[in-house]
Amino acid sequence: MGTPGHLFKSTVASLLLAVGYSLPLAAQGADVDALLQQLAEAEPGQDARIESQIFAEWSKSGSPAIDLLLQRGQDALDAGDWTTAAEHFTAAIDHDPDFAEAYHGRATAYYMTGHIGPALDDLRQTLVLNPRHFRAMQGFAVILQELDRPEDAVEVLRQVHAMHPADETVADALEQLELMLGGRTL
Repeated sequence: MGTPGHLFKSTVASLLLAVGYSLPLAAQGADVDALLQQLAEAEPGQDARIESQIFAEWSKSGSPAIDLLLQRGQDALDAGDWTTAAEHFTAAIDHDPDFAEAYHGRATAYYMTGHIGPALDDLRQTLVLNPRHFRAMQGFAVILQELDRPEDAVEVLRQVHAMHPADETVADALEQLELMLGGRTL
């Protein structure tokens, strides 16, 4: 254990590093905050543009190399090549373990290959890094349903619906689960 002076210096250095690294994210956060507010107030048909803008912001890693890995992973997902997608997302995570969008992409790839445990782990990490990631929350709700935990899935979907009320897929899934539960107290 260090001296009190050493501990203070370490704490100050850590704080300065944290503030320094968070400044660009704070600016991005303000943009995303406004977009999330618009999404919460959007009418059906207006929400797709706003959602696209949110994901464009979340997809900015700050590194052209990581952005390229993310794009390659997304392209592989779009092509149905789940294994290659997971490899690209893993490479992005290796370069930047704090990049939530890479975890979300890899969670999707893992889910599509039937690797539910690793998909859950990556969804959890996505939400640790970005607690407002409504698509990661929606994926988590889908897995909860598959694990026969409909009450938990309803709770998660309610949170997603509050963030993105114009999403008819979420509204329909929530309605179906609530009907299935037959009015049971959750």
